[in-house]
Amino acid sequence: MKLLLVEDDVKTVQSIRQGLEENGYEVDIAYDGKIGHILAKRNSYDLIITDVIIPEINGVDFCKLLRQEGIRTPIVMLTAMGAIEEKLMGFNAGADDYLVKPFDFLELLARIRALLNRTSDFFPLTTSATLSYHDLEMNLETRIVKRDGKRIDLTAKEFSLLEYLLKNPGRVLTKVDIAEKIWDIRFDTGTNVIEVYITLLRKKIDKDFSEKLIHTIYGVGYVLKLDQ
Repeated sequence: MKLLLVEDDVKTVQSIRQGLEENGYEVDIAYDGKIGHILAKRNSYDLIITDVIIPEINGVDFCKLLRQEGIRTPIVMLTAMGAIEEKLMGFNAGADDYLVKPFDFLELLARIRALLNRTSDFFPLTTSATLSYHDLEMNLETRIVKRDGKRIDLTAKEFSLLEYLLKNPGRVLTKVDIAEKIWDIRFDTGTNVIEVYITLLRKKIDKDFSEKLIHTIYGVGYVLKLDQ
């Protein structure tokens, strides 16, 4: 597992890095948000840890920037500011977890493991560039989607939504799951954006085929499966 630590305090960096490496993690270091942003775009990390008060680009803006660019890597925010307003600011920026300094390293380690386990559950690793279910195929490298050999053109967000469904066939995905993983937001019950995108996806994936793949589980969410 490869992690990125964005922190400007040398002693904190040394302490966290040593602890993580002793637990089998590979760690890259950035001492400011600008370098952190460059590394996060250049490399594929399993998780990012960032302080809030860092030079160049602060941790909140760093987190916002990554989410705006579509980088969904789990982010743990570290800060000396523990007020609820500061925590909400971090979560609203797209952070997945928030740890107030000073903290016990074992707590940080536990939170990292929990986030990595959750991410692997939602997006299982695959050795193939192609995802498939029944007669539906998706090539992750060329971004070409076909059903029964017929090419289907999708927008970027439709592609991400279908990818999530294809990586979790038979599993009911709640609106909360979809909002957090595809839109990087906490689900707002007052919005119908997920229903809208599911409808758009169905028109392209299911409309012209007798066997429907995308199903609504009323009151729960959506699932990719064959008609029973």
